[in-house]
Amino acid sequence: MPKPVKFLAFDTSTDRLSVALTDGLSVWQHSGPGGAQASTTLIPAILALLAEAGLALGELDAIAFGRGPGSFTGLRTACAVAQGLAFGARDGAGMPVLPIDTLMAVAEEARFQRAGGASLAPADAPLRVTALLDARMDEMYVQHYEFRSGVCMPLQDCELIRPENLVLTSPPDLLAGNVFGVYAARLPASLAGLAQAEALPTATALLRLAPALAAAGHCVAAAQALPLYVRDKVAQTTEERARIKADAAAAAIAQPS
Repeated sequence: MPKPVKFLAFDTSTDRLSVALTDGLSVWQHSGPGGAQASTTLIPAILALLAEAGLALGELDAIAFGRGPGSFTGLRTACAVAQGLAFGARDGAGMPVLPIDTLMAVAEEARFQRAGGASLAPADAPLRVTALLDARMDEMYVQHYEFRSGVCMPLQDCELIRPENLVLTSPPDLLAGNVFGVYAARLPASLAGLAQAEALPTATALLRLAPALAAAGHCVAAAQALPLYVRDKVAQTTEERARIKADAAAAAIAQPS
């Protein structure tokens, strides 16, 4: 089978919307405000890029998207759009989708910056990158990657931790992400001596990762365009809040005076 080269990619996992498209030779891209706005601006941005490139949706090899972790609303938007476009492509026959971890995109964006805009090549020296993405609520997502032989490989699963609890048993070559300013006072002082790169998960990073991931068999059917949630719960239900309040009141009554 021919190597897939035509990809649409988008990421809505942060407060920045990022969309990119390639025909294997040229790249078209768009960025703008994300968050709640992404649900109304993502599809028009995609259609505008397709028109600019002179490509029809059905001509693409796959649709790549940032599957998470990240904003709950943003991830649901990305998955819904990926599914809808994939199901509707090719006269209803569907199109493969390629879910990509957002922290892998952060690591690739930082690697790309460090390499001066050079694509990843098999001859490149191994590079270890720790990706750190602000998860809000005084926490951050952490994942470690190694670039080797032209591919990016996760070294462990993504974790959700407080900034002060970050422990690096083996210091990476590069720290990447968007936490260095917001959590500057809470990150371990030992990180100060490590190389750092401000980076977000961009659609162009997804495009650079897509060919190797697709060739390795990571494309799935549209129905499997699902989000990756590392934080499973961000709020309590009304019933849970009432139960907690009742338990606290009962505990207070039970306390000896």
